[in-house]
This record gives sequence, structure tokens and C-alpha cells, in this order.
Amino acid sequence: MSRIAKTDRQLREQAAAHSGALYASRVRVYPMAVHGVMRRIKWGVLIACLSAYYLLPWLRWDRGPLHPNQAVLLDLWNERFYFFGLELWPQDIFYLAGALIAGAVLLFFVTSLVGRVWCGYTCPQTVWTDLFMWVERLIEGDRNERMRRDAQPLSFEKVWRKTLKHGLWLAIAFWTGGAWIMYYVDAPTVTREFWTGAASTQVYAFIFLFTFTTYSLAGWAREQVCTYMCPWPRFQSAMLDEHSFTVTYEAWRGEPRTRGKHAGDAGSAGDCVDCLACIHACPTGIDIRDGIQLECINCGLCMDACNHVMEKLGRSKWLISWDTLARQAAKKEGRPAPLRLLRARSVIYIAALAVALVTTATALLTRHTQALSVERDRAPLYVMLPDGTLRNGYTIRILNKRREVGNYELVLPDFPGAVLAVAEWDLLPAGKLDLPVGPDQAGTFRVLVTGRPMHLVEGAQPVDFVLRNRATGETTTYRSIFMGPKGFSPAVQAP
Repeated sequence: MSRIAKTDRQLREQAAAHSGALYASRVRVYPMAVHGVMRRIKWGVLIACLSAYYLLPWLRWDRGPLHPNQAVLLDLWNERFYFFGLELWPQDIFYLAGALIAGAVLLFFVTSLVGRVWCGYTCPQTVWTDLFMWVERLIEGDRNERMRRDAQPLSFEKVWRKTLKHGLWLAIAFWTGGAWIMYYVDAPTVTREFWTGAASTQVYAFIFLFTFTTYSLAGWAREQVCTYMCPWPRFQSAMLDEHSFTVTYEAWRGEPRTRGKHAGDAGSAGDCVDCLACIHACPTGIDIRDGIQLECINCGLCMDACNHVMEKLGRSKWLISWDTLARQAAKKEGRPAPLRLLRARSVIYIAALAVALVTTATALLTRHTQALSVERDRAPLYVMLPDGTLRNGYTIRILNKRREVGNYELVLPDFPGAVLAVAEWDLLPAGKLDLPVGPDQAGTFRVLVTGRPMHLVEGAQPVDFVLRNRATGETTTYRSIFMGPKGFSPAVQAP
């Protein structure tokens, strides 16, 4: 095999073998521009993904006064996540866990059906690398021109083209980092503060960080991220079987290869003319004719490159196509090609996805608009009052997730005779407390509970704090304990 016919991987392995080293230097990949169905689909997905990423922070959503009007905002400073009409508190983190589980199962399911389409079309690394390579071709030309210029000595043309390319890459990377920050801080506000020098140090630091990572990964690392840094290709094979659709070379039709043959004189030779167009178009530099490989991201650009060659030779297109190994084996033997989308692993993934979605959606639709937490004082554990009663202190935290003031009633129904008081308030103790909490806020109160517990066991008795919203009737219960001395008798009175 000549050097030009070798793939990026083969050249690396050859270099490592000759040097005796464990690792070999990177052999740069120069992807060739192609046109066709798969390239148009990739452009459509790229435009949709980039538009959503850059424009989403600028969408507005009216939530009323004193609330942010950005449609999607992860407000870390105020501990809120806003997603259009949905507002989540830190206590709602399990909804994120449910969404991540559903997303992971969906990715497994899609991979089991059509391979690494996520990697080939919607992965951020793929999307930004595609954009960077488009800028590179726009300035430096296509594959052959770039290779020829890189092999030439330094010249004025080479310098200004390289400078312009990297300048545009940095501009894209900068806007990418800036857009990422806008998901955490109001977009118009942080943009104005950034250019006037009024933004915080954290804003400048994170924009620089994301600018550097985008420029490095999409501009320089490229296919190295997919091959060495990403864990996904290492375990994707566990989700594939002979009925999974992947980018496939029809070896039964293309072999044996004969370079330079045309339609009229092909004879017994296969349709593949060993033109290497599929290798030159591949963004990771592999030869799809070698079968499914770790580096393949299933982008399908090799299909467009091969179809173009087949059209010029007057042969049938789709020598490289989306297909399954089972269908390829059937076509080779002249049998009907089976199509099995519904199989055991698919049913398992669908069932798991349904469980994750239904559970998360049900929890979201039935979530409470209030929350209660009770933390008992640890020092002192209890106080014995002159009249023989016991007093425990508690820190009560009430979350009011509604947009209006919450008027709450706190009682201890299973502690007869208990009286409650807020330590900071000049109010007489009572059998229940009225605790107001502002809209969309958390209220913290130090509550003193005094009484004669009837069921102290080893110095402790369970006690339920019941919180009720007077306006809606919604109740929340939190179980804590009431402490006292061992052997305490409620009938004992102080002298």
C-alpha cells in the first residue's frame, strides 16, 4: 500500500512500530470538502444547533416584577434555574438527575438503532469543528491546496492566511465562551458590563477559559478528541449488534478493488476503484472499507464522496451507505434483506426510557410549592424550666415556591400541650405559630418548643412538625425528635 493510501491510524501505527515507542506523533488529517445529501443534513443540524446555542439566552419570558425575564437562566447567585415557565430550586436537583437518566437512555437507544449519529451530527465537538473547518477552507482552500501550502516554506501569503484563519477561530471561540456565560447571567446585562469593564472577575475568567478550550479543541485537537479524549466510542460497541444501522461499505459489491477501471471495462472487478475519496473526506482520517472502527463518528461524509465518484464512473451510487451487517450479509448471498428495528435491546431501552420519562414528568407535575426542614439545636440538647417542663430549640426553614406571600401555620399535633414560640419575636407562646414567608423566598425561624413529653424513650421522643398553607391548604410534615433527660416523668413538678 502506498503512503497516500494509508489512513491516519495506519500511519501512526507504522511510525510507532518503526520508532519502538509506545506513542507516535500525530499525523495531521486534511479533510476534503464534499457535497451531497449527508453534507446538507450536517449543515442543517449545524445551523440549528449553533442558532439555538447563541440565540437562546436572548429570548425573554415575562415572570412578573422582581423576577428575571430571561427564558433560560441558571441563576447560581439566587439559587434558581429558570426554563421558560418552569422554575426549579436547589431542592429540585433530582429532576435534573431524572432528565440526565432519560437523556442517557435515549442516547443508548438511538445508538443501538443508528450508531453514533450523536457524535456525527450534534456533539458540540463535531459542530464547532465543522464550523472551524469551514472557515479554514474558506481562507486556505480545500485539501490539496492546504497540504501544498503547509509543505511550502514560510511566505507572506502563508502568514496572512494563517493569521486571518486563527483570528476568526479566536473570534468564534470568544463568542462561544461569551454565550455560555449568558446562560448564568442576564445576557443584555453581562454584555454591557463586559464591554464597559464593569463585569466581575469570574465573568472575564470563565469567558477566557471557554474561549481557550473551544479554540484548542475545535481548532487544534479536532479528531484527537473523538479518538482519545471522548469515552463514548470505548463503550458504544456494547449497544451495537448486527441489526444496528451504521455507515457501511458494501464489500460484496466493491471488491475486488481495481484502480482506474471504468464502467465499460470493469470485467469481474468490483465497483470500488480505490480512489481514496472516502478517506480524504473523513474528518477522522479512517478507511471505512476496513469496517466499523472506534474513530468512525458516523457522519456519512464518505457516502457523499463515494457517490460523487460513482456518478462520474456511471455506476450505481451508495457503495457506502447506511445499513446493517445482517442486511449486508443477506445481500451478499442474494437473500431478502431483513430489517429488525424492534428487538430485545430496543425494547429494554424503550421501557427504561418510558420509566425515566414518566417518573420524572409525574414528579414534576405533582411537585409541592412548599418545603419544610427542621434542624434541632445540638447545644444544649434540652433545657429544664423551673415549672418542670422541657424546652427544645429548632431552626425551621420554610420554602415558599409560590409567587405570592405564604401564610403558614405550624403545629405539633402528636405533642399534646406543647407550646411554641419564635425566639426573635415578642409574642406569647401558643399551641401553633403563624409564620409568613415572602413570595419565592425561604424563611428561617428559630422556634422554641416547650412541654411535657409523654413518651420519652432513652431521653428522646419522635415529634412531627406539620406546616399548612392557610390559603391553599397544602400541608408538609417533617419528623424530628424532642429530647429530655432519661427517666423523665411528666407528672413531676418543680417545687
